[in-house]
Amino acid sequence: MAPPFSKPHIEHSPKRVRVLFAGNYIVDTLQARLVWFKPYYPTYCFPVEDLPSQYIEESFRSDDCVLYDIVIGNRRAESAVTRYLKGDVQGLVNIEFGAADAWFEEDEQIFVHPKDPYKRVDVLQSSRHIRVELNGVEFANTRRPRLLFETGLHIRTYIPKTDCRMDLLVPSQTTTQCPYKGIANYYHVRLPDGTQTDDIVWWYRTPHLECAEIKGFVAFYDEKVDVWVDGVKQPRPPRMGA
Repeated sequence: MAPPFSKPHIEHSPKRVRVLFAGNYIVDTLQARLVWFKPYYPTYCFPVEDLPSQYIEESFRSDDCVLYDIVIGNRRAESAVTRYLKGDVQGLVNIEFGAADAWFEEDEQIFVHPKDPYKRVDVLQSSRHIRVELNGVEFANTRRPRLLFETGLHIRTYIPKTDCRMDLLVPSQTTTQCPYKGIANYYHVRLPDGTQTDDIVWWYRTPHLECAEIKGFVAFYDEKVDVWVDGVKQPRPPRMGA
C-alpha cells in the first residue's frame, strides 16, 4: 500500500523520536507512530504514556479528544497536545509540530513535519530548452535546467540565475520551509510596465543535502506563468507548493 492513504493510516516508526520544549525532552520514545491524518504526508503520534503528565495541563475535553497545554516553568504552549479518545488513534497523543522547540529523529533534527517514507525527491540535470514568460515578457530562458521530481507532485524546474532577467526580480520577505529541501526565499516579478506579481519565484540558499543541486537556482510557479519546453507551450498545472 502507498499514499494517498485513507485517513487515518497508522504505521510504527523504527526511529527514536525526541521532542524538545523549554530545554526538556518531553517525549523520548522508540514507540512513535506515523499517522496520515492528511493523504499525502504523515505526522507523529505517541502512546499517551510517552508524554509525562508533569509537562501538560488539560485545557479542553470533548467526547472525541482531550486538549492539553504544554507547561514548563514560564513557558506555555496552549492546546498544543491532543489525546484521542476514539477510533484507530485512541490512546495516542499528537503534539503540534510548531509548538515544540525542536524535533529529532535519532540525532538528526527534522523540520515542518516527518518525511514521508513513501516519497522520493530526485534532482536531475537536463538539457531541455525552458522558456518562461509572464504577460508576454520573457524572464527566463535556459538549456541547462535542473528538474526536481518529487513523488506525487508536479515537476519543478530550477534555472540558473544567469539565465534569468534578474532585473525583473524583486526580493520578497516571504519564506517557506520544506522538510525535503529546506528554507525557500522568494522574489516578486515586476514587469517593465510596473505591474508586479508577488512571490511567484523562489530559491534555496542552503538546501538540504538531498537537494543540494538546486542551490542558488530559481524556480517559478508554473501555475502562474507561461512555460515552453522544447518549443511546446505547457498547460498550467493545479496550484501546489514550492
